[in-house]
Amino acid sequence: MEHLDFLLAGSLGLALAACSGFRVFVPLLAASLAYRTGYLTPAPGFAWLGTWPAVAALGTATVAEVLGYYVPVVDNVLDTITGPASFIAGTILMTSALPDMPPMVRWGLGILVGGGTAGIIQTGTSLLRAGSTVTTAGLGNPVLATLENVLAIVGSVLGLALPLLVAGLAVVVVIWMLSHLRRWQQRRAAQRGSQRNIAG
Repeated sequence: MEHLDFLLAGSLGLALAACSGFRVFVPLLAASLAYRTGYLTPAPGFAWLGTWPAVAALGTATVAEVLGYYVPVVDNVLDTITGPASFIAGTILMTSALPDMPPMVRWGLGILVGGGTAGIIQTGTSLLRAGSTVTTAGLGNPVLATLENVLAIVGSVLGLALPLLVAGLAVVVVIWMLSHLRRWQQRRAAQRGSQRNIAG
């Protein structure tokens, strides 16, 4: 595989994997349609992703997931379910976009890069939703859900059309979320320390 082809394939996988951190099934549906129409060629072993049954199942799951985030309480339940699901989706999206590579290397990149990126973004959005639930009594959650839906849909479309751009943005988002997650953990640790001091 040419270096540019590898870069484009990796960027495409990373872009779609990042979008699965916002919504699990939107980028999977986008990839499925791209494989079905011949716009993209899946890696060996992933032809099933471009079949009509896969398109139908992912389409149904996409509608259910998108609408579910507008239902109070259900949105927080979905966050607990979509945590591991986004990691799996990110792994599949990254791995299926990397043809002409040894399976071990392809799956390794899929798990580390694709699954890791999706997991980090999904963790960040879950914490934002939890914060919104506490501070706004859940009233701000539909706004957050709409933003996530838009990012997942627009990101998936742009990821297919402009993979290098979206992959670059995904890296920026991951770095931003990691820095904020670290600060959040430090604040939690400081609060626990102060509580222990008061209790002591």
